[in-house]
Amino acid sequence: MTNVVVIGSQWGDEGKGKIVDWLSERADIVVRFQGGHNAGHTLVIDGTSYKLSLLPSGVVRPGKMGVIGNGVVVDPHALLAEIDRLAVQGVKITPENLRVADNATLILSLHRELDALREDAATNSGTKIGTTRRGIGPAYEDKVGRRSIRFMDLADLESLPSKVDRILTHHNALRRGLGVAEVSHETIMEELTSVADRVLPFRETVWLLLDKERRRGARILFEGAQGSLLDIDHGTYPFVTSSNTVAGQASAGSGMGPGSLGYILGITKAYTTRVGEGPFPTELKDEIGQFLGEKGHEFGTVTGRKRRCGWFDAALVRQSVATNGITGIALTKLDVLDGLEELKICVGYMLDGEQIDHLPASQGAQARVEPVYITLEGWKESTVGARKWADLPAQAIKYVRQVEELIGAPVALLSTSPERDDTILVTDPFED
Repeated sequence: MTNVVVIGSQWGDEGKGKIVDWLSERADIVVRFQGGHNAGHTLVIDGTSYKLSLLPSGVVRPGKMGVIGNGVVVDPHALLAEIDRLAVQGVKITPENLRVADNATLILSLHRELDALREDAATNSGTKIGTTRRGIGPAYEDKVGRRSIRFMDLADLESLPSKVDRILTHHNALRRGLGVAEVSHETIMEELTSVADRVLPFRETVWLLLDKERRRGARILFEGAQGSLLDIDHGTYPFVTSSNTVAGQASAGSGMGPGSLGYILGITKAYTTRVGEGPFPTELKDEIGQFLGEKGHEFGTVTGRKRRCGWFDAALVRQSVATNGITGIALTKLDVLDGLEELKICVGYMLDGEQIDHLPASQGAQARVEPVYITLEGWKESTVGARKWADLPAQAIKYVRQVEELIGAPVALLSTSPERDDTILVTDPFED
């Protein structure tokens, strides 16, 4: 038995929700370790859809504990709104099944406002990043700048006012420079104290909780948000998120030592998608790209934005395998490729007349690369709902095997529809 870390191996939206739900049935604890409510996923359980942004997937299942780690930035108002939405669907979230790290950074209204102001300015200048405007980046900036308000601060009303003054000194200087009104001390204090009584019961020393649970033999599932190619260090900078999304962050963002992480499962879509701005070497702006988007229902869970679609990029996923130490992948949405005459896989790039096997870190070089493809025969038969290898067309199996060879990692699970049971299990990550 081992613990499992789930990360996206592309630019997010790889189908983590279904796979995490499938795994959470086997887990005792599900831990979010980075990001915020800017990345969402949809779980379909017994025909009911649950849309989650901040809460760990395990909370919708009875008897499972959800944990929000210190690596997450938490908007307390968004947290309560999500809890209330689930309550309407019959899912009760209490301190019995949800714990929030006392040292997690809070997202405030001034973070959301700054995020929107910057994105508007960048849009006008043609340099926008494509953020969700939910205050994630500015909250992480304050964390690194050592001026953030943390979850535990809501319980210390004597020290809170001075901390609010400290963060306002920084933000009001920015707001003056941007030509907008300053935020008052009273506004932020009211914003924080109005939610304190409801959120503080969820407070926990998470590293200690997880250490105790690990020692007693609990199965722990670490749930990443976004994808590895949006990592602040290893992604397509500056078109990235504001946190580390790679598997190593599961340790730093939860307080559990890296030796306890266990199996690293990379969720990998059978083609490639991206939301927002940034390089996308295999993007298809033709009828095939439209086909993938429509058949794959490629719209963001949180934003509703249409996703850009393209061929599978083995060179990029191979990088993710290396930077995450991926043990095996869960290949999702194979069924979306049904009916295509031929399929292409990117195996490298041409850059200034030279073939390379990885995406360079330079923004300029990323914009200049041209994909190098191999072409495989497609299949006419349906793979929808396949639950064993024998149900798959021969060409679909060949495609999967080619992906494994090119990325340097085996397929542990293969998903053939949004339904959780339509999954071919090759290796149970908890038993590997």
